[in-house]
Amino acid sequence: MDFRQRVEELVSQIPHGKVMTYGQIAAMCGNPRAARVVGGVAHYGDSKLPWHRVVNKSGGTASGYPGGKSEHQKLLESEGIIIDNFRIKNIEEYQWHPK
Repeated sequence: MDFRQRVEELVSQIPHGKVMTYGQIAAMCGNPRAARVVGGVAHYGDSKLPWHRVVNKSGGTASGYPGGKSEHQKLLESEGIIIDNFRIKNIEEYQWHPK
């Protein structure tokens, strides 16, 4: 399985109401320095995956998300995640750490 496939597999498992960071995903998929590559996979990858559950290291929403930061925020809020000014408040509360 290549890096892109590992990223998509992991993103497909992020539970409702939880998030992961680009860097966290990159590290778990075998390349901790590839957070930007994860962003590229998100941008060009399978659009059916829950990419809205992927945020930057400080819990910020992505301007490149379809519909922009406000759409990204809206989808996260629909899952009960508290966001203020396009940033998750207390990201540790919502961050998913798969086993």
